[in-house]
Amino acid sequence: MVKRYYQSLIVGIALATSIPFSYFVFLTISYDKSETLLNKTQYDFVSVDHAIQPLPTSYVVDQQWATLGKALFNSPLLSKDNTISCASCHMLDFGGDDGFSVSTGVGSQSGSRNSPTVLNAVFNFKQFWDGRANSLAQQIDGPIHNPVEMATSWPEVISKLSQDSYFSTAFRQLGISHIESEHIVQALTIFEQSLITPNAPIDQYLLGDENALTPQQLRGLEKFTQFGCSACHQGRNIGGNLFQKLGQVGDIPAELAADKGKFHLTSDPLDLYVFKVPSLRNVALTAPYFHNGAIKTLPEAIQIMAKTQLGRELSSEDINDLVALLESFTAPMSH
Repeated sequence: MVKRYYQSLIVGIALATSIPFSYFVFLTISYDKSETLLNKTQYDFVSVDHAIQPLPTSYVVDQQWATLGKALFNSPLLSKDNTISCASCHMLDFGGDDGFSVSTGVGSQSGSRNSPTVLNAVFNFKQFWDGRANSLAQQIDGPIHNPVEMATSWPEVISKLSQDSYFSTAFRQLGISHIESEHIVQALTIFEQSLITPNAPIDQYLLGDENALTPQQLRGLEKFTQFGCSACHQGRNIGGNLFQKLGQVGDIPAELAADKGKFHLTSDPLDLYVFKVPSLRNVALTAPYFHNGAIKTLPEAIQIMAKTQLGRELSSEDINDLVALLESFTAPMSH
């Protein structure tokens, strides 16, 4: 019998309500270092005492399905007018988003929210800014039908893919003679599961390399914890695992106030300005920031978060140290 090693980590998570930020729910998370973290991952885990946890070094997927998923991800056939692909708004070489405040869909229509990165999205507990999709597979249905994104339907997409020589052959090689929407979703999901970015400097540090972070980044890490940033931005994705209310202790800047978050789904006053906490992995590559892309730089975003969520005024040195830390969250894709 393999001996198991467990370590408990106390993580303070601010409640996503109007309760003051100083009130926390404390969770005890146990890590079993003798087993894989997820059914299809390898996790080179060592003992750490941080709210932030290193990413799994790989997420094992079926490569034939992933190859098909990659082709679908890059194909404009998934849009009504054959002009927009998933990759149009999620550029994998540039942080997994498109660098614009809001994305442009079919007919040059503009969306209302900033395009979230698809990198490491497999580790988010829900998808979209308002968390309306519970999984990657469920998320895929949204852009297909959204009239300002791809503006199409599954029958239309299936018809085009079935008439395309590459896609019809690729599906047949997987034993599928009649393409259905679930086959397209499966391929895209498997491909997106593979889009992980382990081995960032922060991961190397957490896994025991004491020289992986610069002195400034180490100061930033200390402040990230001390100031309370890690109450919401924690775990292996440094976020993406809970909801939080924007404007927890301070006024919401006017440029961020139009979108009321989950409230537009539920009409529940407790959901007013509640959003999914975004992952901070590769955040240095994913400007502009916040749900509507209104904030252009990391220093400005940090200052706003400090005021609205923590009730803090940060010095220039604090902000520079935190920016340096956030830059240590950047890593290339694992394949």
